[in-house]
Amino acid sequence: MVVLRIVAALFLFSLFTVSGARADVVVRIDKADQRMAVVVDGVTKHSWAISTGLRGGPPSGAYRPQRLERKWYSRKFDWAPMPHAIFFHEGYAIHGTPHVARLGRRASHGCVRLHPSNAAVLFALVKEHGMGNTRIVVGSGMQARGDHAHRHRVAADD
Repeated sequence: MVVLRIVAALFLFSLFTVSGARADVVVRIDKADQRMAVVVDGVTKHSWAISTGLRGGPPSGAYRPQRLERKWYSRKFDWAPMPHAIFFHEGYAIHGTPHVARLGRRASHGCVRLHPSNAAVLFALVKEHGMGNTRIVVGSGMQARGDHAHRHRVAADD
């Protein structure tokens, strides 16, 4: 009986240890503020200026990454470069842009544009933690920040 309890305790401990080693990544896209927050294991690690769609895209909602492309070119929009693209919903992606002067205001056809170096950082985080452990939340204001935004500590502000 004691041995069974010890084995059960070790099993539960290993589950908590393994799950604790893989931090969740939450990417919060605020279309109203044109900002993105990247939260890793409950701590805001990055806050970056972005550009979303002139017509309001991408659609608000919660998504998982569907595909990662280190180098990609838009077939729809004159082969525009989309470095470090994270596709998440019906062709919408988060990606780097050469149009960095436009960051902070709506400018895209619907994708989420980032400074190329920030896109590389985000791409590496998603790759490291896994697409299944990454959530992308798109909205405006409180909707984008989520119910628990007040609990996130800011670790770095880029």
